[in-house]
This record gives sequence, structure tokens and C-alpha cells, in this order.
Amino acid sequence: MCAKKQGSLEDLAIIGVVIGKDVFHLVGFDRSGQVVLRRKIKRFALQDTFAALPRCIVGMEACLSAHFVSRTLRHLGFEPRIIPAMYVKPFNKGQKNDYNDAEAIAEAAVRPNLQCVTEKNQDQLDLQALHRVRARLVSRRTATINQIRAFLIEQGITVRSGLRALDNSFKAILEQRKDEISLRMRRVLTGLRYDWHWLDGRIDQVSEEIKEVSRSEENCARIMSIPGVGPMISTAMVAAIGKGEAFDRGRDFAAWVGLVPQQFSTGGRTILGRITKRGSRYLRMLLVQAARIIMMRPHLWPNFSFGNWLAGAVTRMPGNKAAIALANKLARIAWSILRHGTSFDAARDRDMATDAI
Repeated sequence: MCAKKQGSLEDLAIIGVVIGKDVFHLVGFDRSGQVVLRRKIKRFALQDTFAALPRCIVGMEACLSAHFVSRTLRHLGFEPRIIPAMYVKPFNKGQKNDYNDAEAIAEAAVRPNLQCVTEKNQDQLDLQALHRVRARLVSRRTATINQIRAFLIEQGITVRSGLRALDNSFKAILEQRKDEISLRMRRVLTGLRYDWHWLDGRIDQVSEEIKEVSRSEENCARIMSIPGVGPMISTAMVAAIGKGEAFDRGRDFAAWVGLVPQQFSTGGRTILGRITKRGSRYLRMLLVQAARIIMMRPHLWPNFSFGNWLAGAVTRMPGNKAAIALANKLARIAWSILRHGTSFDAARDRDMATDAI
């Protein structure tokens, strides 16, 4: 019998894929670590190319279309792993090119303790798209309003802060300052106000669609049982992590969101700084906003299971720090609800019902 040729595609164990707009670059290793595949393919040839390869692990960076590629390869029988770009960087060597990047991805994908990104289904991607569209519309609305204020200030006109104050006084300003505001500038300001109101309508439309999802999605309804958590946070969290299978505990999810202190420890000396601000900036912002809303209503704290903790936290730490601590707690509670399929304070309610009997 002839011995199997060393370094053949039959021994393929891991493939690193660099996902591009039109082309993909592949680098594959066998079980001994030898390169046995080095190929550039067109995007439309993805399925045909991988269908002819032995089934193995396929690593790719988290980027646009990574979840689509992952689902496609999983249906073909491969084991796809989506890796955060920051975890691939330590394995890069040589100069920057697609083949070196694919090789680094392949090496990172076989690390045993590497935390991979959970593959999103189509419903999660759709919900994530709604949130991104809404965030873009809100940003455009803010920019439009700021531009209106800037043009008015250039005319020597200031308006007190607040959207309603500017909207209510807009027509009065144009009428009372006819002699100071030119006809061309009046048309510019009127057009910007029209853009503002159009953006308001689009934001309301997208927000209503998000609320409809939150009412029909069981996991969202469970998360909304947490004080201060509404449709935006619940749907954003489900879109980001699904049921939270990627995290072993609530503290891991809070760390992923970036609501834990940044650590710089050495020689057995622990040094903690500001929060890391890693992970989803959008979800972190929503959680902090929810925490601030709860802190503005201290008369409701006795109704919450964490009310006593919050009252003590507010007395022993500054307001901003307490808000971050509360956002961290909300994130951990939300993860626990998603992971175990319960509602907020379900255990306490069960105990109270038992005592009443």
C-alpha cells in the first residue's frame, strides 16, 4: 500500500477565511500545521468551492456578511467560528495582506479558550438592522436641529434648549425677525425644519415596528419585566446575544458590554480604572439611560428587589458611578432572565405566594 501523501487536502483540519466584498481568500492547514490550501475565490463561488472540500473548522472575522457565510457553511456540514478581530490581531505576522490575515484567522480559530461570536439568525439580523436604522435617523435629526440653531445664532437669535422650545418658537421667530433674516435664509431654515419633521415621522415608524417585535417576542417580554427596561433595550439585547448562550455568567455579559472597570494589574497588585467601554456601545448607552431613569425616581426603589442595594450605593458613591453600577446590575439581571427563561423577581413572587398560603 502507498502511504498517504503528507500535506494533502484529505488531512484538512482548519480553514481561515478573509471575507471581502467580491473575493474571499482561503488558507487551510492540515492536522500537523502544514499549509495545504491557499486560494482566492469569487463570492458567488463560495458554496461550490467548499462543497468540494473535506468538512472541517472554518474561522472568519466578525464583519459584514460573516453570519450569512457562517450559516451557509454550517448547512454544508462545516464548523464555522466567527472570531472578534481583536482576538485575531496577536496571530498576525509578516506584512499586511489577505493571505497572512487568513492564516492568522486559522491559527486563532483553533485556540481552545477563544471566545467566539454567536451566530445570529435572520430574525436577530432584521432586529439589529431596525436599531441601526433608528440610531442613524436619530443622529441625523440631532445634526439637523443643531444646524438650525447654528444658523439662528449666526443671525443673533438664540433659543432655549429643548426640541419643543425650538419647534414652538420657530414660526414666531421667522415672523418677528423678518427684517433681520433674509428670504434665502428663511427658505433654508424652513427646509431644515421640514427635514426635522420628516425624520421625526421615520423615527416614530421604526420605533413602532420595534415595539411590535417586543410585544410578540417572548424573550423581550421577559426582559421588559425589569424596572426601567422597555422595548428598545429588550429588542437590542435579543438582537445582540439571542438567549445569551455565549456567556457562562452575568458578569461575563456585563464585561462584554463594557460596564466593568478596566484592569491594569501586575505583581499581585490590582489596579482598576474607568469602565472598559468594550462591546456594543449602543446597548451600553441604553442600559446607562435606563439606570439614570431609575435613579430619578427614588420613591419607587422600595418596590424593587435591588432597592435597598441602590439606596446604599447612592449614599456611598458619586452619581455617575452609581449609575454605571446599576447599569451593570441591570445587564446581569437581563442575562439571567434570558438564559433561564424566567421573569424579574419570579423567585421572590413565588416565595411571597407561599407565605400567603
